[in-house]
Amino acid sequence: MALLLALPWLVFPGLALWRLSRSTFLKDERATPPDDAPFVSVICPSRDEARHIDGFVRAALASTYPRFELIVVDDHSTDGTGALARAAGAGDARLTVIDPPPLPAGWFGKQWACHVGAQQARGDVMLFTDADTRHGPELLVRGVNAMRRRQSDLLSIAGRQELVTFWERVVQPAIFATLFSTFGGTEAVSNSTRPKSKIGNGQCLLVRHDTYRALGGHEAVRAFVAEDLMLAQQWCAAGKRVHLVAGLEYMSTRMYESLGEIIDGWAKNTYAGGKYVMPGHPFFQRLMRLWMPLAPASAWIPFVALILGLSGLAPVSWTMFGTAAYGVSVLYWLVILRLMELPLAYAFLHPLGALVASYIYLKAAWLGDRVTWKSRTYTAQ
Repeated sequence: MALLLALPWLVFPGLALWRLSRSTFLKDERATPPDDAPFVSVICPSRDEARHIDGFVRAALASTYPRFELIVVDDHSTDGTGALARAAGAGDARLTVIDPPPLPAGWFGKQWACHVGAQQARGDVMLFTDADTRHGPELLVRGVNAMRRRQSDLLSIAGRQELVTFWERVVQPAIFATLFSTFGGTEAVSNSTRPKSKIGNGQCLLVRHDTYRALGGHEAVRAFVAEDLMLAQQWCAAGKRVHLVAGLEYMSTRMYESLGEIIDGWAKNTYAGGKYVMPGHPFFQRLMRLWMPLAPASAWIPFVALILGLSGLAPVSWTMFGTAAYGVSVLYWLVILRLMELPLAYAFLHPLGALVASYIYLKAAWLGDRVTWKSRTYTAQ
């Protein structure tokens, strides 16, 4: 019976990996630009990004794409982000650094910066990206080719996550595993016609400029914390072609560098963003507050059962269940960590990552629609 109870820990991870395997990759696109390459505006909203902006600008300007401009929107930074961006691209006419007007009421800072950048953009295609990303030279070329081949109105690219410290390697995989377990591989997202099954990656979001303007751009999602997800969902609802592709070799991101940053970063948008994929009835919104903290429990319950059984505080059946379920989970995490190019020993620590994820989701549920980020406080729509 104990082994039978452990069966879901074999079935559901296997299903998640099967869904993840149904993905398309940027490496399969051509590395040479089309003869009639469209002009592209790369737009990077940046607020207090002094530790990232120099590397971002240099990498973005090293693109092999023949026709593009880089617009950095310095969103009222206090750490010299704008000056560092100008210094990194000194002498390169493709770089423009913009100081936007004050943030209007009802807008999130990132959306306002993207909106201001888009108003200055000259490209037929716009790429919205983040300062903590690093673009490979072929990212833009392959991205535009993928967009053209699929006739995308919106194409987002999922890059590789740079995980350096202990807590990054323990917690971040647990968060991302939840995301791909929810949405599936890139083709599950791309082929779905249901708006709530769509997701976008704001770290690298390619859009047609004419479609962007026709659908209201970032102004239409100005009060949503997960603006990338909402753009994807709104554009899908409007009948536009929304696609996702994996570009692990061509873009990397280091989102957070400490446990505190991980907790604060994910807690700010996990509830306020996660509710967008739930049915709209208030009952489901309330249910989500209860369900979210419990979602990662399947990853740490077997380990707790194993410890209690081995210590004699629980029946032997708990030991059998814990051994089977934890053992199968370790195998699952060995696959995930291999895909993420992380040391495989972290597979044995996945219950710790899930426990921290439960805390993050609990904090997010408590915060609800209140969002604080980079010294600004918002109420998410």
